[in-house]
Amino acid sequence: MNSRILAIITLALIPVGVRAGNPETKYNGDGYVFYGVGQPPGGGATLQQIGGGGEGFLYKGLAAGAELGYQYSTEGFSYGIGILSLNGSYHFGRSRKVVPFVTGGYSLAFRGGHANLYNFGGGVTWWIAKHIGVRVDARDYVWPSCCSPHSPQFTMAVSFR
Repeated sequence: MNSRILAIITLALIPVGVRAGNPETKYNGDGYVFYGVGQPPGGGATLQQIGGGGEGFLYKGLAAGAELGYQYSTEGFSYGIGILSLNGSYHFGRSRKVVPFVTGGYSLAFRGGHANLYNFGGGVTWWIAKHIGVRVDARDYVWPSCCSPHSPQFTMAVSFR
């Protein structure tokens, strides 16, 4: 995938128009850009991942989100695949400075063809300032059609609201 296209899509996922205010304000959503490492299904070379996403809050800590990333091998950036994820999540204590969350949903891996996956995981966002946070996430992408279907990923992100 062309890196310019990936950058445009990633920026399009960033939610705009999120309410500003004091730390007790209930924000309508979060956005984030991330970098991560992981392992491909069945093991092998370490994967790296870049991307971004956003979540809109529906009710209390319940949110719906979308994320677009590019996973590539340490052997080279051009040997990667796109990953689009549509997830539900729950954030515990949204108005706190440290907010743990769980997430899960559907993922689509694509390059020349595509594969349907699902993912689940969780993490924590630490809001270091009113609108900026650090997000750490552990997630497992499950490839049902693969003999060793698990692909664990660990990401670190800059979050904003």
